Amino acid sequence: MTTRGQARSGASDLQARRTVAADPAPGLPRKLVAARERKGVDLARAERDTKIRARYLDALEQGDWRALPGTVYTKGFLRNYALYLGLDPDEVIREWRHDRGDAREAEPITVPRAITAPRRGLTFSTGILWAALLTAGVAAFAIYLGVQLLRFARPPTLEILDPPVAVSTVDETTTSYTLRGRSIAGATISIKTPGRERPYLVSAGPDGTWSALVDLRRGRNQFDLTATDPETGKSAERVEQLFITVPFLVIEAPTLTVDQPAEDATYENGAIPVQGVARNADRVEISAAYLGPTGEGAAPASSPAASRSPKPSPKPSPTPRVPKPVSVTLGDDGTFAAPVELTAGRWALTVSAFSKSGKTTSLRRDVTVAYEGVNLVVGVRGGRAWLRIWVDEKPYPLERCPNELCADGETISLTGRTSIEVRTGSAGNTHFTLNGRSLGALGEIGVAETWRFEPPDPPRKTKRS
Repeated sequence: MTTRGQARSGASDLQARRTVAADPAPGLPRKLVAARERKGVDLARAERDTKIRARYLDALEQGDWRALPGTVYTKGFLRNYALYLGLDPDEVIREWRHDRGDAREAEPITVPRAITAPRRGLTFSTGILWAALLTAGVAAFAIYLGVQLLRFARPPTLEILDPPVAVSTVDETTTSYTLRGRSIAGATISIKTPGRERPYLVSAGPDGTWSALVDLRRGRNQFDLTATDPETGKSAERVEQLFITVPFLVIEAPTLTVDQPAEDATYENGAIPVQGVARNADRVEISAAYLGPTGEGAAPASSPAASRSPKPSPKPSPTPRVPKPVSVTLGDDGTFAAPVELTAGRWALTVSAFSKSGKTTSLRRDVTVAYEGVNLVVGVRGGRAWLRIWVDEKPYPLERCPNELCADGETISLTGRTSIEVRTGSAGNTHFTLNGRSLGALGEIGVAETWRFEPPDPPRKTKRS
């Protein structure tokens, strides 16, 4: 072929290649964009990862080869970008050449070292994210539940810091003391002391510390402390006790207050309650003096009731037995209480407080015992006894005596308006106390008898069975 023919043939081939390159399908730019979108990154992220400026990456994806710095750099950019996007770099170079209409194999050139394909980052789907949130929520609830169960299972602690010992003595002039301690945050500290109706209540602070100012009186002061968690309602495992003693002045005499009985009080039974408070006292003694039957004469001159007008007595009564003086033990707070058994009549009760130094303080209360109706106490002593009882002519149920057989030591208190009748299978084992006066046994052991009580008449036998 001649030289002119070869030239014509080459021009035809170039025109054919340009025609083919004019409509790339799908084309390298679209391929790069699709690969980047599959990877889920934008140009800014690709720029940080590949170290290739975003405007050059955009030129590659737009197919704007003129905006690139040159063939050598363009090939290097394409190779690195292909590796980053997970594409075959050689295939990308071939497509680039095809898009440019350049079919010649370029001579080997030195290009920048390809970057290492970055490791694929962790990807999270919606399902994985919800599963993670659900797992975290369950774990948090389990931890919260465990903490609450542990809190509800454990009672609050209670520690006394001041006074440092459970039993202490302060100066004789001390009238108050500040108790201090430690518990859980927000705990309610209750401090009870005998003689005070309501306890002291304080709350522990955020650090668990608490303090309470309490009153002191002369003598031994007792305080019972406990801690309660207001949220769980649990209290400390044991009650802490403190004893603080305020010494009495040696020169002081006892102080005495008698709350009961009231002056000139009247009782319908013989158990007279005597109670009060004694300070600076070692013991209290209660004695009784018989003043006379109800309504008969006046009280002795020493009695506040001596000036009252006498009332006629319907029937003379024998002088009753005067009970022995009763010695009463004082409580830690100086309180005392004891019943005194008296028969019908007018009585003078004298309450005396004695100090260790020998000083005495006394108070007197005049009372009247006027029984109403029939007050009978039936006691079984020395063996069992079969009993049957009628109160105001009606059978009385013996709930504690199976089949009406009462055990030794059984005591039955009865009250009637007009009469009480008792049938016993062993008169010697059945003892009676009528309106405060002991009658003892009214018969022999093993002998069955029936006794009727209608005061003021004396007891009498009947044939009731």
